[in-house]
Amino acid sequence: MSLAVVISRALDGLSAPEVRVEVHLANGLPSFTLVGLADTEVKESRERVRAALQQSGLGFPHNKRITVNLAPADLPKDSGRFDLPIALGILAAAGVIEPAALAPYEFAGELSLGGELRPVRGALALALALRSTDPGRILVLPAESAAAAALVPGLPVRAATQLAQVVQALLPGAAAVPLPVAAAAPGAGGAPLPDLRDVKGQAGAKRALEIAAAGGHSLLLIGPPGTGKSMLAQRLPSLLPPMDEAEALASAAVLSLSATGFDPARFGQRPVRTPHHSASAPALVGGGSPPRPGEISLAHGGVLFLDEAPELPRAALEALREPLETGQITISRAARQAQFPARFLLVAAMNPCPCGWLGAQAATGRSCRCTPEQVARYQGKLSGPLLDRIDLRIEVPAVRPAELLRLPDGEPSATVAARVAAARTRAIQRQGVPNAQLEAATIDAHCALDGAATTFLRSAAERLGWSGRRLHRTLKVARTVADLAGADGIAVAHVAEALQAQRALDG
Repeated sequence: MSLAVVISRALDGLSAPEVRVEVHLANGLPSFTLVGLADTEVKESRERVRAALQQSGLGFPHNKRITVNLAPADLPKDSGRFDLPIALGILAAAGVIEPAALAPYEFAGELSLGGELRPVRGALALALALRSTDPGRILVLPAESAAAAALVPGLPVRAATQLAQVVQALLPGAAAVPLPVAAAAPGAGGAPLPDLRDVKGQAGAKRALEIAAAGGHSLLLIGPPGTGKSMLAQRLPSLLPPMDEAEALASAAVLSLSATGFDPARFGQRPVRTPHHSASAPALVGGGSPPRPGEISLAHGGVLFLDEAPELPRAALEALREPLETGQITISRAARQAQFPARFLLVAAMNPCPCGWLGAQAATGRSCRCTPEQVARYQGKLSGPLLDRIDLRIEVPAVRPAELLRLPDGEPSATVAARVAAARTRAIQRQGVPNAQLEAATIDAHCALDGAATTFLRSAAERLGWSGRRLHRTLKVARTVADLAGADGIAVAHVAEALQAQRALDG
């Protein structure tokens, strides 16, 4: 038979649409033509496939006119994942293997010149897409990629290391040698997370971490250099509850699209991303052509820590507005559009002024050298609309060295994490999502205030000139404080703590 069809998948953002690799062999002037909106990496597969077939002892039809069509033709295709299906399509069209033997499978894999299979980017995204469309089909991947794809439950995945090994498995009858079933690597747990007990003092900031972890609230830490802002942020992951299966798969799928890929041994661990303050807007929110996920998407389900937040480019900071509100980011280009999840817990840190010592003279003996205009300009780098979307804004004051030496160890992370888990469980049982993700339509139902709390909150909102968004976010924080206290309703004390936890930078 001179025509064969092999099924594979492309990557379009986080989705993986099906691609039919159609291979036709005809008599005529020998050539190898590849069509179907293929990127340069895909077009280069001609030379990789030719060499891999020859080095694997499978032969290459040099005297034929080879046409490979990647359908649908209007879907862009990139990377080397089509090497394996193209090679198998050529062998099926040449009669080396039966085309019908390819029907139960989907293939993806890059070939070396010697016929070895190399891992492909986005294996988890391919597996999730296949499970949602045709879970009975078997996915064949390079061994490294198969270990990640096998994390998707209910999907048959096979691992291969050589092109010849895949061909051997497709031969008829007794000649076939089945491919090994891919096994998911168990989570290794990684290095122990930094413990909150290491942070001495700073009771207000540690309480804010607890509230942020329990409700999924964004957090801004403001204080002089050396007061423990970075230490606090690094210990937030130790307070977060474990990821459920859906969260873990979504996080792993996004990480599998990154340049470094996803390590299956880290499955189920919440990601922590700490981009440098020189990061550009595309690096932070995603971009490129084809669009790739940025730091906010790679932190999906975990923590995004922005140290020295005012030093980030203004465009990068303002690009955080939409994902902080919606939990996703849409990257639009002239030719295509991609959507990535971005439900991250933002922790930002900043100094109170350019020199850093505003308000720290009593504890450090160092006085601020900045003028009021410089302080206002520096703090103004975080715009009002962005600050309006940050739930908690906490001052981290300087502590005298002599006092710091006398302070005992703080509360361990395990103790705080138990309270966080109990509060998060109350929220999930009540409304299905953490408090920070409550929609405006459900706030009245789940954030009911008693009479005194209503009067108190209304008075504070009118006096401080809040926006509707700020009022809703305060209600969500108060709901989390009440959950940590085990209360069904929101009382004045819970609202007062919510107000206290966001008073920084209010002037």
